[in-house]
Amino acid sequence: MKGVVLKSREEAEIIKANGDILGRAHGEVAKRIEEGVKTSLLDKIAEEFILDHQAKPSFKNYNGFPFSLCISVNEVVVHGFPNDRELKSGDIISVDCGVYKNGFHADSAYTYLVGEVDAKTKTLVKDTKASLYEGIKVVRPGQRIGDLGYAIQNYTEERGYGVVRELVGHGVGKNLHEGPDVPNYGKRGQGTKMEAGMVLAIEPMITLGKRFVVQERDGWTIRTEDRQPAAHFEHTVWLTPGGCEILTTFDYIEEVLKSKNLEVL
Repeated sequence: MKGVVLKSREEAEIIKANGDILGRAHGEVAKRIEEGVKTSLLDKIAEEFILDHQAKPSFKNYNGFPFSLCISVNEVVVHGFPNDRELKSGDIISVDCGVYKNGFHADSAYTYLVGEVDAKTKTLVKDTKASLYEGIKVVRPGQRIGDLGYAIQNYTEERGYGVVRELVGHGVGKNLHEGPDVPNYGKRGQGTKMEAGMVLAIEPMITLGKRFVVQERDGWTIRTEDRQPAAHFEHTVWLTPGGCEILTTFDYIEEVLKSKNLEVL
Protein backbone atom coordinates (compact mmCIF):
# COMPACT_ATOMS: atom_id res chain seq x y z
CA MET A 1 0.00 0.00 0.00
CA LYS A 2 1.46 3.32 -1.08
CA GLY A 3 0.92 6.50 0.93
CA VAL A 4 -1.71 9.16 0.27
CA VAL A 5 -1.10 10.97 -3.03
CA LEU A 6 -3.25 14.00 -3.87
CA LYS A 7 -4.45 14.35 -7.47
CA SER A 8 -4.80 17.49 -9.56
CA ARG A 9 -7.90 18.26 -11.62
CA GLU A 10 -6.01 17.12 -14.72
CA GLU A 11 -5.12 13.80 -13.10
CA ALA A 12 -8.69 13.34 -11.87
CA GLU A 13 -9.91 13.88 -15.43
CA ILE A 14 -7.63 11.06 -16.63
CA ILE A 15 -9.09 8.78 -13.96
CA LYS A 16 -12.61 9.86 -14.96
CA ALA A 17 -11.89 9.03 -18.61
CA ASN A 18 -10.67 5.61 -17.47
CA GLY A 19 -13.82 5.33 -15.38
CA ASP A 20 -15.85 5.81 -18.54
CA ILE A 21 -14.01 2.97 -20.31
CA LEU A 22 -14.51 0.90 -17.17
CA GLY A 23 -18.22 1.71 -17.05
CA ARG A 24 -18.63 0.70 -20.68
CA ALA A 25 -16.73 -2.54 -20.04
CA HIS A 26 -19.14 -3.25 -17.19
CA GLY A 27 -21.97 -2.53 -19.61
CA GLU A 28 -20.65 -5.13 -22.07
CA VAL A 29 -20.47 -7.66 -19.25
CA ALA A 30 -23.99 -6.75 -18.11
CA LYS A 31 -25.34 -7.67 -21.55
CA ARG A 32 -24.24 -11.28 -21.01
CA ILE A 33 -25.17 -11.84 -17.37
CA GLU A 34 -27.95 -14.42 -17.55
CA GLU A 35 -28.72 -18.01 -16.71
CA GLY A 36 -26.36 -20.54 -18.32
CA VAL A 37 -23.46 -18.16 -18.94
CA LYS A 38 -20.01 -19.19 -17.73
CA THR A 39 -18.23 -16.55 -15.67
CA SER A 40 -15.04 -17.19 -17.67
CA LEU A 41 -16.83 -15.71 -20.70
CA LEU A 42 -17.57 -12.53 -18.78
CA ASP A 43 -13.88 -12.16 -17.99
CA LYS A 44 -12.98 -12.56 -21.66
CA ILE A 45 -15.55 -9.96 -22.72
CA ALA A 46 -14.23 -7.36 -20.27
CA GLU A 47 -10.57 -7.97 -21.08
CA GLU A 48 -11.12 -7.70 -24.83
CA PHE A 49 -13.15 -4.50 -24.47
CA ILE A 50 -10.51 -2.85 -22.27
CA LEU A 51 -7.63 -3.84 -24.55
CA ASP A 52 -9.60 -2.63 -27.60
CA HIS A 53 -9.68 0.82 -25.96
CA GLN A 54 -5.90 0.97 -25.62
CA ALA A 55 -6.10 0.39 -21.88
CA LYS A 56 -5.08 -2.44 -19.57
CA PRO A 57 -7.12 -4.44 -17.05
CA SER A 58 -5.83 -3.27 -13.67
CA PHE A 59 -6.29 -6.62 -11.99
CA LYS A 60 -4.63 -8.91 -14.56
CA ASN A 61 -1.36 -10.14 -13.01
CA TYR A 62 -1.72 -7.76 -10.02
CA ASN A 63 0.22 -9.58 -7.29
CA GLY A 64 -0.28 -12.70 -9.39
CA PHE A 65 -4.06 -12.43 -9.83
CA PRO A 66 -4.66 -14.32 -13.09
CA PHE A 67 -7.81 -12.63 -14.43
CA SER A 68 -9.18 -9.26 -15.55
CA LEU A 69 -12.32 -9.51 -13.43
CA CYS A 70 -12.97 -10.52 -9.85
CA ILE A 71 -16.24 -12.45 -10.12
CA SER A 72 -17.86 -13.29 -6.81
CA VAL A 73 -21.06 -15.35 -6.77
CA ASN A 74 -23.46 -15.68 -3.81
CA GLU A 75 -21.42 -16.35 -0.63
CA VAL A 76 -18.18 -15.18 -2.26
CA VAL A 77 -17.56 -11.62 -1.07
CA VAL A 78 -14.66 -10.54 -3.30
CA HIS A 79 -11.67 -11.77 -5.34
CA GLY A 80 -13.49 -14.74 -6.85
CA PHE A 81 -11.99 -16.40 -9.94
CA PRO A 82 -13.88 -16.52 -13.24
CA ASN A 83 -14.37 -20.18 -14.15
CA ASP A 84 -16.59 -22.66 -15.99
CA ARG A 85 -19.40 -22.33 -13.49
CA GLU A 86 -22.68 -21.49 -15.22
CA LEU A 87 -24.86 -18.83 -13.64
CA LYS A 88 -28.27 -19.99 -12.51
CA SER A 89 -31.50 -18.30 -11.52
CA GLY A 90 -31.31 -17.04 -7.94
CA ASP A 91 -27.59 -16.21 -8.06
CA ILE A 92 -26.16 -12.81 -7.29
CA ILE A 93 -22.84 -11.93 -8.89
CA SER A 94 -20.40 -9.17 -7.99
CA VAL A 95 -18.23 -8.02 -10.90
CA ASP A 96 -15.19 -5.98 -9.83
CA CYS A 97 -12.95 -4.46 -12.49
CA GLY A 98 -10.21 -1.87 -12.96
CA VAL A 99 -8.85 0.04 -15.94
CA TYR A 100 -5.32 1.43 -16.29
CA LYS A 101 -4.49 3.99 -18.97
CA ASN A 102 -2.32 7.10 -19.21
CA GLY A 103 -0.66 6.31 -15.91
CA PHE A 104 -3.73 5.99 -13.67
CA HIS A 105 -6.24 3.40 -12.47
CA ALA A 106 -10.03 3.52 -12.05
CA ASP A 107 -11.82 0.87 -10.00
CA SER A 108 -15.51 -0.06 -9.63
CA ALA A 109 -17.80 -2.97 -8.80
CA TYR A 110 -21.48 -3.83 -9.24
CA THR A 111 -23.63 -6.71 -7.97
CA TYR A 112 -26.18 -8.22 -10.37
CA LEU A 113 -29.25 -10.37 -9.92
CA VAL A 114 -29.61 -13.49 -12.06
CA GLY A 115 -33.17 -14.59 -12.79
CA GLU A 116 -35.49 -14.87 -9.80
CA VAL A 117 -33.60 -13.89 -6.63
CA ASP A 118 -35.25 -14.36 -3.22
CA ALA A 119 -36.58 -11.23 -1.55
CA LYS A 120 -34.07 -11.10 1.33
CA THR A 121 -31.07 -11.39 -1.00
CA LYS A 122 -32.49 -8.84 -3.42
CA THR A 123 -32.95 -6.40 -0.54
CA LEU A 124 -29.36 -7.04 0.57
CA VAL A 125 -28.15 -6.02 -2.89
CA LYS A 126 -30.36 -2.92 -2.92
CA ASP A 127 -29.27 -1.85 0.57
CA THR A 128 -25.57 -2.46 -0.16
CA LYS A 129 -25.80 -0.18 -3.18
CA ALA A 130 -27.63 2.44 -1.11
CA SER A 131 -24.94 2.23 1.59
CA LEU A 132 -22.29 3.17 -0.99
CA TYR A 133 -24.10 6.44 -1.63
CA GLU A 134 -24.66 6.99 2.10
CA GLY A 135 -20.89 6.86 2.46
CA ILE A 136 -20.28 9.15 -0.51
CA LYS A 137 -22.66 11.75 1.00
CA VAL A 138 -20.21 12.49 3.83
CA VAL A 139 -17.06 12.63 1.66
CA ARG A 140 -15.67 16.16 1.67
CA PRO A 141 -12.52 17.88 2.91
CA GLY A 142 -12.35 18.15 6.68
CA GLN A 143 -14.33 15.00 7.35
CA ARG A 144 -12.65 11.89 8.70
CA ILE A 145 -12.43 8.44 7.17
CA GLY A 146 -14.26 7.25 10.29
CA ASP A 147 -17.24 9.42 9.31
CA LEU A 148 -17.45 7.62 5.98
CA GLY A 149 -17.14 4.19 7.56
CA TYR A 150 -19.70 5.07 10.22
CA ALA A 151 -22.22 6.14 7.57
CA ILE A 152 -21.95 2.79 5.76
CA GLN A 153 -21.86 0.73 8.96
CA ASN A 154 -24.80 2.52 10.54
CA TYR A 155 -26.96 2.21 7.42
CA THR A 156 -26.31 -1.51 6.99
CA GLU A 157 -26.11 -2.75 10.57
CA GLU A 158 -29.39 -1.10 11.54
CA ARG A 159 -30.94 -3.23 8.78
CA GLY A 160 -29.45 -6.37 10.29
CA TYR A 161 -26.53 -6.99 7.93
CA GLY A 162 -22.88 -7.81 8.60
CA VAL A 163 -20.08 -5.44 7.57
CA VAL A 164 -16.90 -7.19 6.47
CA ARG A 165 -13.90 -5.80 8.36
CA GLU A 166 -11.00 -7.77 6.90
CA LEU A 167 -11.26 -6.02 3.51
CA VAL A 168 -11.54 -2.29 2.96
CA GLY A 169 -11.62 0.40 0.29
CA HIS A 170 -8.49 2.34 -0.56
CA GLY A 171 -6.89 5.26 -2.28
CA VAL A 172 -6.30 4.83 -6.00
CA GLY A 173 -4.20 6.62 -8.61
CA LYS A 174 -0.92 5.69 -10.26
CA ASN A 175 -1.10 2.59 -8.06
CA LEU A 176 -4.19 0.42 -7.81
CA HIS A 177 -3.98 0.49 -4.03
CA GLU A 178 -2.78 3.65 -2.30
CA GLY A 179 -3.44 5.21 1.10
CA PRO A 180 -5.60 5.76 2.96
CA ASP A 181 -7.42 2.57 3.87
CA VAL A 182 -11.17 3.18 3.64
CA PRO A 183 -13.00 0.79 6.02
CA ASN A 184 -16.76 0.32 5.78
CA TYR A 185 -17.03 0.71 9.55
CA GLY A 186 -15.73 3.33 11.94
CA LYS A 187 -16.38 6.02 14.51
CA ARG A 188 -17.28 9.57 13.63
CA GLY A 189 -14.46 12.05 14.07
CA GLN A 190 -11.74 9.39 13.90
CA GLY A 191 -9.31 8.27 11.21
CA THR A 192 -7.43 10.09 8.47
CA LYS A 193 -8.70 13.59 7.70
CA MET A 194 -9.98 13.89 4.15
CA GLU A 195 -8.51 16.62 1.98
CA ALA A 196 -9.06 17.99 -1.49
CA GLY A 197 -7.21 15.96 -4.12
CA MET A 198 -7.69 12.56 -2.50
CA VAL A 199 -9.02 9.83 -4.79
CA LEU A 200 -10.80 7.06 -2.92
CA ALA A 201 -12.24 3.71 -3.96
CA ILE A 202 -15.23 3.27 -1.66
CA GLU A 203 -16.55 -0.30 -1.67
CA PRO A 204 -19.00 -1.63 0.91
CA MET A 205 -18.90 -5.42 1.28
CA ILE A 206 -22.03 -6.42 3.15
CA THR A 207 -23.30 -9.85 4.25
CA LEU A 208 -26.80 -11.21 4.77
CA GLY A 209 -25.60 -13.23 7.75
CA LYS A 210 -22.66 -12.70 10.08
CA ARG A 211 -19.74 -10.51 9.04
CA PHE A 212 -17.04 -13.19 9.32
CA VAL A 213 -15.15 -14.35 6.24
CA VAL A 214 -12.63 -17.04 5.28
CA GLN A 215 -10.11 -17.32 2.46
CA GLU A 216 -10.30 -20.29 0.10
CA ARG A 217 -7.29 -22.45 -0.77
CA ASP A 218 -6.61 -20.54 -4.01
CA GLY A 219 -5.23 -17.72 -1.86
CA TRP A 220 -7.63 -15.15 -3.30
CA THR A 221 -11.30 -16.05 -3.00
CA ILE A 222 -12.97 -14.60 0.11
CA ARG A 223 -16.34 -16.03 1.15
CA THR A 224 -18.62 -15.68 4.13
CA GLU A 225 -17.91 -18.11 6.92
CA ASP A 226 -21.60 -18.99 7.27
CA ARG A 227 -22.06 -19.21 3.48
CA GLN A 228 -24.75 -16.55 3.50
CA PRO A 229 -24.84 -14.24 0.44
CA ALA A 230 -22.76 -11.08 0.24
CA ALA A 231 -23.05 -7.99 -1.99
CA HIS A 232 -20.41 -5.51 -3.15
CA PHE A 233 -20.58 -2.11 -4.88
CA GLU A 234 -17.72 0.31 -5.57
CA HIS A 235 -17.13 3.78 -6.96
CA THR A 236 -13.92 5.77 -7.36
CA VAL A 237 -14.37 9.37 -6.14
CA TRP A 238 -12.22 12.53 -6.14
CA LEU A 239 -12.38 15.08 -3.34
CA THR A 240 -12.95 18.62 -4.57
CA PRO A 241 -12.56 21.72 -2.37
CA GLY A 242 -16.29 21.67 -1.66
CA GLY A 243 -17.21 17.99 -1.74
CA CYS A 244 -16.51 15.08 -4.05
CA GLU A 245 -17.01 13.97 -7.64
CA ILE A 246 -17.75 10.38 -8.65
CA LEU A 247 -15.23 9.36 -11.33
CA THR A 248 -16.72 5.98 -12.23
CA THR A 249 -20.21 5.31 -13.56
CA PHE A 250 -23.00 2.74 -13.35
CA ASP A 251 -24.94 4.44 -16.16
CA TYR A 252 -23.93 1.97 -18.87
CA ILE A 253 -24.80 -0.99 -16.65
CA GLU A 254 -28.20 0.38 -15.78
CA GLU A 255 -29.01 1.28 -19.38
CA VAL A 256 -28.40 -2.39 -20.24
CA LEU A 257 -30.56 -3.61 -17.35
CA LYS A 258 -33.41 -1.34 -18.47
CA SER A 259 -33.04 -2.52 -22.08
CA LYS A 260 -33.44 -6.11 -20.82
CA ASN A 261 -36.50 -5.09 -18.77
CA LEU A 262 -34.64 -5.95 -15.58
CA GLU A 263 -35.08 -4.16 -12.30
CA VAL A 264 -32.56 -1.44 -11.41
CA LEU A 265 -32.22 -1.53 -7.65
